[in-house]
Amino acid sequence: MQRQLSAVDRLLAAAGRGLSRLPERAPPAAPSAADTTLAPPDRSHAAGLMRINHAGEIAAQALYRGQALVARNPQVRRHLLKAAEEERDHLQWCEQRLRELGDGPSRLAPLWYAGSYAIGATAGLAGDHWSLGFVEETERQVAAHLDEHLARLPEEDRRSRDILSRMRSDEERHGREAHEAGARPLPRPVRRLMQAVAGVMKFGAYRI
Repeated sequence: MQRQLSAVDRLLAAAGRGLSRLPERAPPAAPSAADTTLAPPDRSHAAGLMRINHAGEIAAQALYRGQALVARNPQVRRHLLKAAEEERDHLQWCEQRLRELGDGPSRLAPLWYAGSYAIGATAGLAGDHWSLGFVEETERQVAAHLDEHLARLPEEDRRSRDILSRMRSDEERHGREAHEAGARPLPRPVRRLMQAVAGVMKFGAYRI
């Protein structure tokens, strides 16, 4: 007799499929000789930043899948799922880069996924236009955070820079597409809360 899956089982299964999939697009650049010359503190710092980005991509997948779960308009649902698919490429690029730096993803990854999925579903329940507004604001904040990381990466770490630059281009496009699809601007308190939650994730993912 086949066991009936609970809601938690289905959530974990979806997370597993998302996190284990191979990227459809190749990483923007191959490892360079400069990787071997990074001083240990620079290598550790670069890995911490890429771990934050990896955690952010886990969260982005979960957000968009949570929003898609409750989307009313099939076109909005397809938009969200397409964005989630591209975030999985980013996820794998970051994970591969972490391995090249001799490090690994945040051990809090299941927490980032579950919490973000719940936030995404809650945002989606407000309605499709607000849900698209959530996408637009998320991508605006992510682009700003990627700019910060590009400025903080060791100058010699061109591989990580190329990956983050490609990710930034995709995130800006996701935001534009959400805006064109009818995104509604979020109230300031919601935007500030999103920034605070992202700050907690960045603090935890860099260290754990």
